[in-house]
This record gives sequence, structure tokens and C-alpha cells, in this order.
Amino acid sequence: MDQENVSATLTVAVPAARVFAVLADPAAHAAIDGTGWVQKAADRAPLTEVGQIFRMDMYHANHPNGDYQVANQVQVLDPPRAIGWLTGQEKDDGHLEFGGWLWRYDLAPLGPSETEVTLTYDWSAVPQSIREYIQFPPFGPEHLTNSLHHLAALVSGPTTTG
Repeated sequence: MDQENVSATLTVAVPAARVFAVLADPAAHAAIDGTGWVQKAADRAPLTEVGQIFRMDMYHANHPNGDYQVANQVQVLDPPRAIGWLTGQEKDDGHLEFGGWLWRYDLAPLGPSETEVTLTYDWSAVPQSIREYIQFPPFGPEHLTNSLHHLAALVSGPTTTG
């Protein structure tokens, strides 16, 4: 695959600010995830600034440990229009190391109560040393579509999240 990112778009019948609020809540990420890999937020504080770190407990059958944790660093925070983060891990010495892949949501208000949401997974900054043992993208394109449908269900439901 020559392209180094994949994206999907869905229109939801809620204001952009509501969509952004759900995306900025790490506790909602497990319910949004289209693969089932995200288990729960280890850090539950809302995402409020670029550089903020938040950790997620994960599970993947092909991961050496099965259960593992990722550390995410907020890279984009432009309420209510865009939010994105790099995913990495914390090493034994406490140092954070990011693999070069970015998750980003872009929100385009289509009126007072409708929003076009685009989810992009970008691996263009992944170094060759990681590409040697992880295939990109590490999931099918339906993952992004599934995630957007899960997000739509969350934002259309009651105002509280998990």
C-alpha cells in the first residue's frame, strides 16, 4: 500500500461540541473503538491540552502479553473542530516512546445540530524499524467505519459516558 493513512467519514445528527466532548473523554474510547482492542481508560481526565498524556488498557490476541497498555499524547486539540493523538508505550524506565502513528478526528459542523466526522489513522511517521514487525494499517478499513458508528451511537444517546 503506497498510501500511509486511511480515513472514514460519517455525518451525525448532533452538534460538533457534543461530538468533541465525547472524543475528549478517555472513558468513552473503549465504547468507540471498532476493533475491541481498547479495554478501558487508565487515565480518565478529560483531554484539555496538547502534550497531555493519557493511557489506555488494551487487549490483542497477537500481542506478546495479550493485555497491555498504551500511552497516548495529544497532538491536536482544537475544540470543537479537531482532536488527535499519537500512540506509544511507556518503557520500564518510565520513558515514553511513540511509534509514529496518529489518530485524528476532524469535525465539520453542517448546521447547529449536524456534524460531519472524519476519522484518520496516519502511519506516515512510523520508522522502518517498527514497520519491520508491524504491518500498517494493523486492521482492516472497516475498523474506522465501525468506530464512527460507535461514536454516533454514543453521541446520540444520554449525555453521560462510562
